[in-house]
Amino acid sequence: MTRRALPPWLLFFLAAALAFLSCASAQKPEVKITKFHNLPARIFYFDDTEVVLYHDPVESDVYISDDEGKSWKRVPDVPSGEATMIIDHPVNNRYAFIITAGKKHYRTIDRGKTWQAFEMPVPPASVAQPLTFHADTNKQGHILYQGRKCESRGPWHWDDCHEETYYTEDAFGDDPQLLLSHTTSCQYARSTKEFPKSVSENLIYCVAYDKTAADGRQPLSASRLYQSEDYFKSSKLVEFGIGKKLARGVIALGVIKKYLVAALKDTTQGGSGEMSLYVSLDATNWSKARFPHASSSKLHENAYTVVESSTHSLAIDVLLHSVSSVGTLFVSNSDGTHFVEALRDTNRNHAGNVDYEGLYGIEGVGIANVVSNAQDVDGRGAAKKVKSVITFDGGSNWTPLRAPSIDVDGKRIKCDSTDRKECSLHLYSVTTPHNFGRIFSSPAPGFVMGVGSIGSHLLPYDDCDTFLSTDAGLTWKMVHRDAHKYEFGALGSVLVIVGDEEGTDHVRYSYDDGASWSKLDLGIKVRARLLTTIPDSTSQRFILLGSLSRKDQDNDGRHAVIFLDFGGLGKRVCGERDLEQWYARAAPDKECLMGHKQWYMRRKPKADCYIGEKFKDPVEHEDNCLCTDEDFECDFNFVRQGDECVPTGPEHIPAGVCTGERGQKYKGSSGYRLIPGNTCKKGPGASNKDEKVDKDCSQAQPAEGQVSHATFAFPALVVQNMYFKESQTVLVHLRDGSVWQSSNEGYTWRQPHPKERFLGIYMHSHSHDRAYLITDSLKLYVTTTQGRNWIELWAPMLPNSLGIQTLQFHPLQSDWLIWTGSTGCTGPSSSLDPCRTEAFYTRDHGRAWHSIESYVKTCSWARDTDLKIDQTQIICESYKDKKGSQALFGPGNPLELISGTDFYRVKKKLFDNVVGYTKFSEYLLVAEVTAQGSSLDLQVSLDGKNFAMGQFPPKLGLNNHAYTVLESNTDAVFLHVTMSQTHGAEWGSLLKSNSNGTFYGVSLDYANRDSRGYVDFEKMIGLDGIAVVNTVANPDEAALTGKKSLRTVITHNDGGTWKPLAPPSHDSLNEKYECSGAKCSLHLHGYTERFDPRATFSSPSAVGIMIAVGNVGEELKEYTESDTFLTRDGGFTWEEVHKDAHLFEFGDSGSVLVMANDEQPTDHVLYSTDEGLNWKEYQFGEAIRVRSILTVPTDTSRKFILLGYNPRESGKSTAVHLDFSALTTKQCRLDPDNPAQDDFELWSPSEEREERCLFGRQVLYHRRLRDRNCYVGNQPKISKRIVKNCECMESDFECEFNYARNANGECELVPGASMLPDNTTCGVDDEFWYERTAYRKIPHSSCEGGMRPDRGESHRCPGLKGHSSLFWWSIILLPFGFTALVGYWYYRRGNFNRGSIRLPDNSRSFDDSGPLSTLASIPWFILGVAGVAWGAVSSWPIWNSVSQRFATRSGYRTVPVDEDAQVLRFEDED
Repeated sequence: MTRRALPPWLLFFLAAALAFLSCASAQKPEVKITKFHNLPARIFYFDDTEVVLYHDPVESDVYISDDEGKSWKRVPDVPSGEATMIIDHPVNNRYAFIITAGKKHYRTIDRGKTWQAFEMPVPPASVAQPLTFHADTNKQGHILYQGRKCESRGPWHWDDCHEETYYTEDAFGDDPQLLLSHTTSCQYARSTKEFPKSVSENLIYCVAYDKTAADGRQPLSASRLYQSEDYFKSSKLVEFGIGKKLARGVIALGVIKKYLVAALKDTTQGGSGEMSLYVSLDATNWSKARFPHASSSKLHENAYTVVESSTHSLAIDVLLHSVSSVGTLFVSNSDGTHFVEALRDTNRNHAGNVDYEGLYGIEGVGIANVVSNAQDVDGRGAAKKVKSVITFDGGSNWTPLRAPSIDVDGKRIKCDSTDRKECSLHLYSVTTPHNFGRIFSSPAPGFVMGVGSIGSHLLPYDDCDTFLSTDAGLTWKMVHRDAHKYEFGALGSVLVIVGDEEGTDHVRYSYDDGASWSKLDLGIKVRARLLTTIPDSTSQRFILLGSLSRKDQDNDGRHAVIFLDFGGLGKRVCGERDLEQWYARAAPDKECLMGHKQWYMRRKPKADCYIGEKFKDPVEHEDNCLCTDEDFECDFNFVRQGDECVPTGPEHIPAGVCTGERGQKYKGSSGYRLIPGNTCKKGPGASNKDEKVDKDCSQAQPAEGQVSHATFAFPALVVQNMYFKESQTVLVHLRDGSVWQSSNEGYTWRQPHPKERFLGIYMHSHSHDRAYLITDSLKLYVTTTQGRNWIELWAPMLPNSLGIQTLQFHPLQSDWLIWTGSTGCTGPSSSLDPCRTEAFYTRDHGRAWHSIESYVKTCSWARDTDLKIDQTQIICESYKDKKGSQALFGPGNPLELISGTDFYRVKKKLFDNVVGYTKFSEYLLVAEVTAQGSSLDLQVSLDGKNFAMGQFPPKLGLNNHAYTVLESNTDAVFLHVTMSQTHGAEWGSLLKSNSNGTFYGVSLDYANRDSRGYVDFEKMIGLDGIAVVNTVANPDEAALTGKKSLRTVITHNDGGTWKPLAPPSHDSLNEKYECSGAKCSLHLHGYTERFDPRATFSSPSAVGIMIAVGNVGEELKEYTESDTFLTRDGGFTWEEVHKDAHLFEFGDSGSVLVMANDEQPTDHVLYSTDEGLNWKEYQFGEAIRVRSILTVPTDTSRKFILLGYNPRESGKSTAVHLDFSALTTKQCRLDPDNPAQDDFELWSPSEEREERCLFGRQVLYHRRLRDRNCYVGNQPKISKRIVKNCECMESDFECEFNYARNANGECELVPGASMLPDNTTCGVDDEFWYERTAYRKIPHSSCEGGMRPDRGESHRCPGLKGHSSLFWWSIILLPFGFTALVGYWYYRRGNFNRGSIRLPDNSRSFDDSGPLSTLASIPWFILGVAGVAWGAVSSWPIWNSVSQRFATRSGYRTVPVDEDAQVLRFEDED
């Protein structure tokens, strides 16, 4: 057979095919393996280089690769086993530092090729980052070193150690110098590139101690922040605008973008330990960061996390839940001071890491995880159900991640992906990191990857799959089954994944955005630990770090660095035609953020190429958008009120702009400014909200020394008013059902919801930024931002119409509410729908309600601020027979007291028959009907489970007494027991307890009360032990005539002794009083006569000052025959400041006093700036009958509101805003270190006493000098200063239980009574116990030594100095008469002007401690109308039969127990 030759064309084709196959076989990714003995503590690239460092923390060695991880060697010039830490320079990519445990360290200035040693005087401190750097390119060598110095001291040579900071100006190429000793951290102000260049480049901040204890310890109270511009040759203490005394307890300092942030912890004695954040944008002016939840967002150490923030806002996650794994994310305004809640129930871990990450290079887009069952996690310890959400507008709005509709195999997802509540994508995030570096994104524009699951919540990691988004999180697709580590290369041109659930011998990669994947064998099997590439993701080379299984290990090491190079695939470099313009934030309604659109050039999805410009970051482009309303924020001196920015008061304008001509105008602020950093453009169709507007000169701030006012007429009478705590926002409720709001102290007013009719307002008792507007439907409105925004909530039932408090609040969990509604009570009751109440609770602020019990009188949280019991416990007064109309129930259907833990799931009956219960300090008190039904027992508990009883002295142990509990802040309880209930002749005895509230003795007889149970008893705010009481001088005669003769007495030793008020020598006209004999004294009209219960004698901000209406004589005259008096020394001396009775109010800590005539309509007020020495008149226009004067709760403002009505229009109220801010622009100076140079004086109430001490000690207070023309402002007040404890004297003692003072002032046993048995228990350090005498030491006294009439014969303690003391439950039981019981409780922290006397919505409530814990006799339910009661009751026909006097006094109401008795209760509001 003949062989024929192949044709030439075929030979050519075969040769080409062979060449192609040969080339193709060579074009595959390169794999190179290097083994290490230990995993790295850190592995990092020098920025924009191929050089990588690997730190082995076990062998303390550093390895280097100069080819992106392909080959490795130990760094030269550094001894083996020395490296404890490697730190790269954040600005200069040639520098890195190896820190050792000793004094010799190493640096490189050529990316690790060579290393030079440098010596430091001390070893490094044990901190995460001992080096801090300057961010300026011309200051790259300026570095701060934090070291630790130890010296041997004492005979035992113990180490005394402290930290020191050193500085170098040449990256340790010079001789480092000591910067400052006793520091904890130091930092350059300009340590970020975003920090303003206007700040000195040499400015350094140091957190350092100003003193050290004798034992070498450095207390936190000594931790201060100092600043210097000359390396601390000179320095300055940073005062944060709060003064030297309070600028201590500095915990941390940080520079975040353009924000300088410092954290301070409250270290004051008895302080809360709360942390405060202070922010500065210019390193000069500091502002306190304000969070919307004033009480519930208290910052505590390790309980807040500054998360990834933008250049125009700070983002901080705060731990608000009792468990440390759930937080709330807050985002600030542009100056970093005012925060709004961006996302609640964020997922955290115990280390404080938060599941939140912003997408790289994409403004405003971030992914976070929330705990959907946070309340169950918090309250019941349930496992967390985590959900993922995404924001496209910087945190304003969040939505679940859109789940793909099909899986990686093209099959439909099992759930409905259009239902994002039950079917969305959830991803693992920061708290469970599965790779190093960023979790989701990289510099590859728009590319986002994650490991997660689809459904209602995140599944366990091993049940998850791998997902990809190429449009910055807008849409997602599943790219592979199971969990993987992932990384982006060549700006997203190549994606690499490796299995992360078990060991693997391969990776997969994709060049088509995850549409298809190729497998790359590794040659060994590893458990993946890390997959990474150069930081800017512009390379096709990767490093995979893995651990080998034991069978694959050898002597070279058990861990492998696997170098992956996909450049061998021979992909071409992308050209211009392969690129597309990609816009970030493709959400249709959010294309613009901060005034511009963002876009990048990136590879088209189907382009078979890669971005080949290594180390070149993608270029961000911006297209400016037309300005919209969202691009503006409130201007300076304007505040947000709903959707508007309103002025805080008259606008400040330059001198000479307004000359006084009638009708003159000026160009003023519109109230808005462009958000700093916003780049939006003006033009046709753009918003111009910041454009200046013409304003009348009457709206401008007056010239210095003048007063201004603004008048507003309401369409109906004001029946309720309240301020938010620490706020300028005030709410008023009118008789027509409308609610009005002012965010600038009454300067302007608006209706938040003009179309609604409201029954009343509730202020949250413990979270002072929350308020609730109750309608006559299921709808209610709530604010969590002090009225800046209102949202709708839905109640589970209509508000009750039986006069029961509708809302109850939890002291710790601001979202936990109890709602008591009613059904069948508004119309005729039927057997099918009888009138009854039902209580519900919510743990998510009204999103879901759960029934507690029906047919209840009151349900409330058992937990209180001081009553520290199970926070899930609920206590209810529940009717025994639950049938019929509750409105018709009488004594035949007893109230049972039921306690339920686990949110009332585990119930227990505490008592079979009660009249009422309440919480008082740390006590739970219950009035139980005895088995005979004729009297009551007082039951007391400290734990809500175990109860004890108590009783009073014999003469008071009768069955027909009413009582009023008057709380005290001086370690004792005052109790008023009614002895006479004859109409017009009501009076009783004032009793005082010992320190544990167990034994009561008579402090004062014939104390005045009225028919409603109010008592003329008032303690002075801010000064311990001072109280004023009116007594009935003619008790027998008054019982016959119904007319009482009242006289006023005062105590300065907490009820130990009482004496009349010393009258002034002359009146306000400098004339002598008609009454001048020994029987003449000053008498004051007390609480029982006040129109507005909030008008207390004293103020929390003006220590020592009291103002009152009264007269000089032998008894108290009628109110209209009285004048106005003032004391500034705690009631020791008085002066008449004006004729006639006046309403009064304190402003600016007493630097401004305002009075208005209280006898007739007036067109003017009187004001004084020297504490009553001189008064000036200011006319505000048409005369009104002033009913109350309001100001901010702290009495620190110079702005007031007069509320009254025009006599010609008595059905409408008028508000007059008075502004005294322009009286002076000079702020008072308080400098305790140089008292001779400031505007304050040290004063003690003991200066006017014969005894130099009060409560066994001399205490000094700061008060403004009376003649200084300056304002105090919001500068922090210096706490009282205890000079010394004094020797005990007679005034430090009072009568023991069952003893009373006789005519000679001596304590003697009450007839028929017996003395208490001796207390033979001994304290741990006691050598003796003493027999009882007729005296006991006043509990609040700290006197030492001196006379001790409370001690009888001494007896030596047995054993080693003693044994345990009495338990709390030695409480005495008092049987109270059921037929005439009135239990009056002071309404603590209520809405009554001083923080202690307030309506139950608590608009001016304060903390427990300090001068604000002052008490008065305010029963709760008399004030209950401040909630729903007034609005609800006023809409019923029966309301017309109620006393109109009560209606004008904010609608007092009573709850009859039977026809002879009533019980008054209060809502504990601490």
